[in-house]
Amino acid sequence: MQNTRLNNLVGAIILRFGQWLSNPWRRWSVMIISFLLGIFIGTAISTSAGQRAELDIYVAALIVLAVELVSRLFYRRRVGVESFWIEALNIFKIGLTYSLFIEAFKLGS
Repeated sequence: MQNTRLNNLVGAIILRFGQWLSNPWRRWSVMIISFLLGIFIGTAISTSAGQRAELDIYVAALIVLAVELVSRLFYRRRVGVESFWIEALNIFKIGLTYSLFIEAFKLGS
């Protein structure tokens, strides 16, 4: 790629964000936010799909597909290779799954 101002700016932003995330407390805060966002999205999906009974099967299939893709991406990586974004996506998946279990317990099914 050419060394343009935009490339320099994006590179500097990514570098500074990576330095910002090197602090363990900030990494934990992003992971907790990811988990809570997964819980929120899981609740929103279950209530939205529950409004129309026709969409339940399709939404469930989509969620299972997304969860399996994230699991494959997370658990198939090489040992020792740490990717912050893949880890945050896995935490989001855990929050989503947790939320769907809570919603199922609320409905008594």
